Amino acid sequence: MARTVKGGTDARRERWKGHREARRAEFVEATIRAVAKHGPDVGMDEIAAEAGVSKPVLYRHFADKSDLYLAVGQRGTEMLMDKMGPAIDLDGPIRPRIQGIVDAYLSVIEEHPNLYRFVVRKSFTDRPVEQDVVNEDKQLIAAALARLLGDYLRAFDMDSGGAEPWAHALVGMVQNAGDWWLDRQSMTRASLSDYLTTIIWHAIDGLLRSAGVALDPDEPLSTGFADGDRPGGPRLRVVDVEEA
Repeated sequence: MARTVKGGTDARRERWKGHREARRAEFVEATIRAVAKHGPDVGMDEIAAEAGVSKPVLYRHFADKSDLYLAVGQRGTEMLMDKMGPAIDLDGPIRPRIQGIVDAYLSVIEEHPNLYRFVVRKSFTDRPVEQDVVNEDKQLIAAALARLLGDYLRAFDMDSGGAEPWAHALVGMVQNAGDWWLDRQSMTRASLSDYLTTIIWHAIDGLLRSAGVALDPDEPLSTGFADGDRPGGPRLRVVDVEEA
């Protein structure tokens, strides 16, 4: 009797799992291309044609249209954070830093407007989806911004309790402005980015001034400045609240 090589079944199972994951990823990218070509109301026939397979082949890798939608939404999140993550983590002057974050978001929806509408509208799904990809994106970005804002507030011995609602408010503002801009296209991305940056900066500036702190928005400012004598630390002047 032939003997089964120990671990052979598991190895084959892992290879097959890797193959399926690779094929799913290929079909997600094909869907993104189809969405770009045909718009957010793309159909499965168009997606299958873009992928070079039949619809039954697609359905072997996705339970249904909603499963494919979620996979595309998750890929969209990766694309968004690939742009926004470095902008959020980047050190430097506070106003250019804000502008970099805002512009990174706008650049993604400008480059992939149909994908953005596809994910936001959810019109492609054939049943309610358990995961809300759009809300998850908001939560992810807001959490990163809340940490950033909280670091700044604590650095100036201010109450950081408002960092989280602040972050969610900013995310909502930028997203709604982005929705309007995609539909209207009445100004350049650079102009919208500058307008939103100005609003956000003045909100931060007003809060700091209420605590007697004035910052130069174009001077380098790092959140890692607990030791005030560190070279390259924040340049600021403390002002009287009446003066502010």
